[in-house]
Amino acid sequence: MNHFVYKNGEFFCEEMAVADIARAVGTPFYLYSRATLSHHFQTFDSAFNGIDHLTCFAVKACSNLSILHLFAGLGGGADIVSGGELYRAITAGVNPQRIIYSGVGKTEAELRFGLESGILLFNVESAQELERLQRVAATMGVRAPVSFRVNPDVDPQTHAYISTGLAKNKFGVPIAEAFDLYIQARGMENIAIKGVSCHIGSQLTLISPFIESLRKVKDFVARLADAGIGIEYIDLGGGLGITYDDEQPPHPREYAEAIKAELEGTRATLILEPGRVLVGNAAILVTEVQYTKNNRGVDQEKKFVVVDAAMNDLARPSLYGAFHAIVPVREQGGAPEMVDIVGPICETGDFLAKDRALPPVQQGDLLAVLSAGAYGFSMSSNYNSRPRVAEVLVDGSHYTLIRRRETVEELVNGELLPKFAESGHGH
Repeated sequence: MNHFVYKNGEFFCEEMAVADIARAVGTPFYLYSRATLSHHFQTFDSAFNGIDHLTCFAVKACSNLSILHLFAGLGGGADIVSGGELYRAITAGVNPQRIIYSGVGKTEAELRFGLESGILLFNVESAQELERLQRVAATMGVRAPVSFRVNPDVDPQTHAYISTGLAKNKFGVPIAEAFDLYIQARGMENIAIKGVSCHIGSQLTLISPFIESLRKVKDFVARLADAGIGIEYIDLGGGLGITYDDEQPPHPREYAEAIKAELEGTRATLILEPGRVLVGNAAILVTEVQYTKNNRGVDQEKKFVVVDAAMNDLARPSLYGAFHAIVPVREQGGAPEMVDIVGPICETGDFLAKDRALPPVQQGDLLAVLSAGAYGFSMSSNYNSRPRVAEVLVDGSHYTLIRRRETVEELVNGELLPKFAESGHGH
């Protein structure tokens, strides 16, 4: 469910016409619906009522402070993968005891920051990380709370770039090797074993891979119990998919019922890391048509719609070949045309859609790229020295700018000209 609809031929976000916001803030920009964000969080979280659980939003999906603050106010925590995301989560008001820290490459400084902040769990992903965490915790005179991310070697049946639970993926510790790591950790003075973590990938549209993983984790927890190692938390990760095109992912309620049935009799608190399912369909990217052009070759003709949004603003189509529905902000008449919708970046890979049926559009028309809330702004860059776009949050009949558009002056913040440039030679 989302709150982006046509009303009398105009595209609305909740009670606000998208075109009105575009006139006020300029294009391109990301536009979020507060009602959709709240509804998605509450629908997901309430599906697990009846069991002890903690819903930790995957910050990497959409890291704006206002959105993190919204979820924190609804009782959510944060799943983070960097020191920067930890800083964001704390700044947004997330309770550190609701923050879990994943990721394969945590630095000493990041581990120290997590310990200083008093986070709930570190999801440790290698033997060397465990040793580093022990050293850092020892120098601070504290005990580090840990889960180990076990890799169950389960095929999530998703895009190869967002699969994380196979043996060939870089994430986690192979489940066959993880037991020895728990035994090693038990003997470390500054390590406190708290849980087991497992995350197999993103944009999953079937429940069966989750259940297969959970069964492997349950068997592993039982083996740990036999060795005298108790587990307080089972972290099943995130990954539940959304509809971009014709996918039919399970409703969070179906997903939750299957997991709750599998966990019956288990005393551990369940941790979940939803990302895309909360924010993906809660935002659009609004862009303006700059030009239309036809390129004619010997055996074909290609029509292009050139817009002011680009692969640096929304990387998913270029990176994954991902599909995003694209619609006119004002409903258009006329027979649809097959076009490529492309941006101004100097890369052939700069496109938002290829061979897409689109009603005829003209210079100055607005388009809405749908389902853009997850891995949209958070993956954006300044490639081609393009300022990053504005982010806007709608609440009913009002909107708030939650990130102002970058300026060209801000693009060079932190850059320094070497002193030898002044003298015309370099030594």
